[in-house]
Amino acid sequence: MRPFIAREAVLSSKIEGTQSTLGEILAADAGVHVKQNSEDLQEVQNYVRALDYGLKRLESLPLSLRLIKEIHENLMRGVRGSHATPGEFRKSQNWIGSPGCTLNTAKFVPPPPDFLMECLAEFERFLHNRQLPPLVQIALCHYQFEAIHPFLDGNGRVGRLLITLLLIEQKMLPSPLLYLSAFFEATREHYYKQLYNVSSKGTWRDWLIYFFNGVAIQSQDVLSRAERINELLNEWKIIVATVGSTVPINIVQHLAVNPYFTTKKMAIDLNIAYSTAQRGIEKLESKGIVKKTNDNKRDKVYCAIDILKILEEPTKITAEIYT
Repeated sequence: MRPFIAREAVLSSKIEGTQSTLGEILAADAGVHVKQNSEDLQEVQNYVRALDYGLKRLESLPLSLRLIKEIHENLMRGVRGSHATPGEFRKSQNWIGSPGCTLNTAKFVPPPPDFLMECLAEFERFLHNRQLPPLVQIALCHYQFEAIHPFLDGNGRVGRLLITLLLIEQKMLPSPLLYLSAFFEATREHYYKQLYNVSSKGTWRDWLIYFFNGVAIQSQDVLSRAERINELLNEWKIIVATVGSTVPINIVQHLAVNPYFTTKKMAIDLNIAYSTAQRGIEKLESKGIVKKTNDNKRDKVYCAIDILKILEEPTKITAEIYT
């Protein structure tokens, strides 16, 4: 599950303009020092933190304005936009449009501050509405949140986090395995167009069809990736089973958590001696399962490249599928 959460964080943040790659995020999570895009990296890591926080809070608190503010605070802490009152709803007007546009030239203007809390109160009531089929309600909640745009920054990311949290809260998923940011990123112009058309033309049916297609496509996508990763892991376990030690098998299993690792991190995660971990890694390296990604004599970084390739594959979408 962890690599898929990282993938969602990268793609949701990419919609907002960050440039960090999935490989950089996974490497950083494995304890590797990543120099590039430090601000972008922090924004993506905050997305993972915000999702983890939201999932944990759902155990004791229903989705609500209170929880949404807490998630926003975790998302925006210490990154660009942190000046924009993390965890607080806006008290000034914002707008959406091309860079440099003004309130008069903006493509979309959310509700003025004087009406914001009234809109949010209606939104919160609808969050708890269970009269509609779950996917219909989730699609409408996502649109409504984006239309209200209650924060000065981070609205897009919080709105996409809400989709995952609603899927969990409504028991559509047992764990956060399905993410729509890959679909939204692959169809970015269409995504924005659909949201705008609901506001300007009331095209609810088109928005629902688009959203449902995203759910279907991403469900198939994540299932395919997970199955291929599991097949690789099972093949590798068979290859190293003859070694005579369970350490290589345990390392293979751990590659499902993160294809990047260092010897030190692997030793800690598996609670084994550093030298034991190194011998196990060398067995995997000799079989071509993992490869070194740097030339350091110390602090060597390894990666299961075949797993990373599966995770980094772009989502395959054709125009005919989502229109």
